[in-house]
Amino acid sequence: MPAHIIAIAIGMVLDRLIGDPPNWPHPVKWLGTTIGNLTKLLNKGRMRTVKGGVLWLLICIGTFVLVIWFISIAYRLNIFAGITAEALLIAAGLAQKSLRDAALLVYEPLQSGDIKEAREKLSWIVGRDTEKLDESAISRAAIETVSENTSDGITAPLFWAFLLGAPGLWLYKAVNTLDSMIGYKDDRYREFGKISARMDDLFNWIPSRITGVLIILCTPNEGGRPVKQRISGWLRDAKRHMSPNSGYLEAATAWQLNIQLGGSSTYRGILSERAVLGPPVVANMRHIRSTIHQMQVVSWIFWLLCTVIGVVFYAIT
Repeated sequence: MPAHIIAIAIGMVLDRLIGDPPNWPHPVKWLGTTIGNLTKLLNKGRMRTVKGGVLWLLICIGTFVLVIWFISIAYRLNIFAGITAEALLIAAGLAQKSLRDAALLVYEPLQSGDIKEAREKLSWIVGRDTEKLDESAISRAAIETVSENTSDGITAPLFWAFLLGAPGLWLYKAVNTLDSMIGYKDDRYREFGKISARMDDLFNWIPSRITGVLIILCTPNEGGRPVKQRISGWLRDAKRHMSPNSGYLEAATAWQLNIQLGGSSTYRGILSERAVLGPPVVANMRHIRSTIHQMQVVSWIFWLLCTVIGVVFYAIT
């Protein structure tokens, strides 16, 4: 069995048990600092799309090569050192526990009736304005975040880890971090972040759709609707979403939990109207826990599916 498949299994367990301790150094923070510094240097003057492409190449190729170099040194020492180093890098690139914990920080004050604290904790994980949200709107925002990040934070990194090991996972993390920092359509980043946004769409295309299928087929269905109806609604609504990938996750969650997602939100005081997804049933705090459970089930099934495919591929080649 390839060493990186063993490392991925260990990394999954470590992420589930330990997650990202807040006081530990994290490679994403280093990526963010580097991207921020280079953006200040490059995002000005003419040819901003080209400069944004240069930034993308520097960050992504640099990250990929650096991780290859690091784990190569570890594997040269011995197989155990290599697997350990790769497993730690993989665990650091996954977000199952941190996503669960972040959602529970919103759920728990809602459960105790402290809507003010729930709004504050929600503001830590979403970009929308939270000051005036009621229970339903808070729940919807948390559900959408967990649903979208099931792919961004777990299954997509796993997908690239199975293809290319820890270097592949961190190549994806570099792509995703670039998009989250500069992949906007405002005046400041429209040209400079264009390539980063397009590449993030490309890197997420396959994992997001596989994850959506697993949500529909492998997690509890709370609406009692037949699978054919849920698949039809999922595929229809996913295409209405402004993101070519996030729609396949949020629409799957909406139809599987029998709730409505999307609609109106405000960002820095500006109203944003997004496509309405799913049946016309209002979300509530209970659905936050359902979405956490859904995320955990899909994460482990995705890992198992990729492991089986990887082992079979290794056995026949």
